[in-house]
Amino acid sequence: MDSLFATNNSPPYMWLLDPEALAKIHRLDFLARGVMEGSVTGRHRSPFRGSSVEFAEHREYANGDDIRALDWRVYGKSDRYYVKQYEDETNLRATILLDASGSMGYAGTMSSVRRSRRLSKFDYGRYLAASLLHLMIHQQDAVGLVTFDTAVRRYLPSRGRVSHLRALLEELNNTEPGGETSIAPILHDIAERIKRRGLVILISDLFDDPEEILKALHHFRFRKHEVVLMHVMAEEELSFPFEKWSEFEDLEVSTNRIELDPRATRAAYLDEIRKFVKAIRKGCGEMRIEYVPVSTRKDFDDALLEYLAGRMRLSK
Repeated sequence: MDSLFATNNSPPYMWLLDPEALAKIHRLDFLARGVMEGSVTGRHRSPFRGSSVEFAEHREYANGDDIRALDWRVYGKSDRYYVKQYEDETNLRATILLDASGSMGYAGTMSSVRRSRRLSKFDYGRYLAASLLHLMIHQQDAVGLVTFDTAVRRYLPSRGRVSHLRALLEELNNTEPGGETSIAPILHDIAERIKRRGLVILISDLFDDPEEILKALHHFRFRKHEVVLMHVMAEEELSFPFEKWSEFEDLEVSTNRIELDPRATRAAYLDEIRKFVKAIRKGCGEMRIEYVPVSTRKDFDDALLEYLAGRMRLSK
């Protein structure tokens, strides 16, 4: 059992590593679809290669490695399993961007339940981020984390050590949603900070101007990053099921409140949501950005398993 799994004396952040979720995804790989610039050999294609695929070094066998890459001569001498690594393979360098603005604090009454409570969009995003961080670190890749609202709260650059995973989980545990949304400027900022080509995963409800968001996402593509957009929304935001006159509060600006009859505004609201999602999906498709819509009504581990399994099939 992994040393980071929860025990009676576990640190506070261990709740983020849900054993049920990790058990579902532990046999899956997160493979890059494009070429990556890494610092150690691994399982992803690199842009730095010669005219032939040449042997580079050995790496000790890890669960999930292709057994066809085992060097049986080395096994015969050392009685240990080692995998041959080649010059066209490298490690994945990924950065997860988690939206910590006030709107992410919404849970509603239809969201999935974990640890006996309904998950807010932010908690849902934290679970997604923690599971992906764990998966990537344990497939010997480097991963970093950015938490943000109107500005970057914390930027932890990509590293591949298990000790770094602890720092990432601590940041997730210590962060709470608050502040207004300002996604586009943050994305432009981070795009300039990430110097080497890699993978960027944005987890957000995207409550901002869609045109500006897409321009900012293009910044990453311009710099040759692969981009995955995990669009997390509460079921109430998608279906607007409210029936009675209610007071609606802006979670980012508490003084913004409005009373209305949801039945009178439902059609117009849903039309705007459809236009918003359509614009984001269309823009992502044009830029070859992977758009992953997620409703918090679905258990996060099932949503993640479905996504990873589908990604692996397309990566083969």
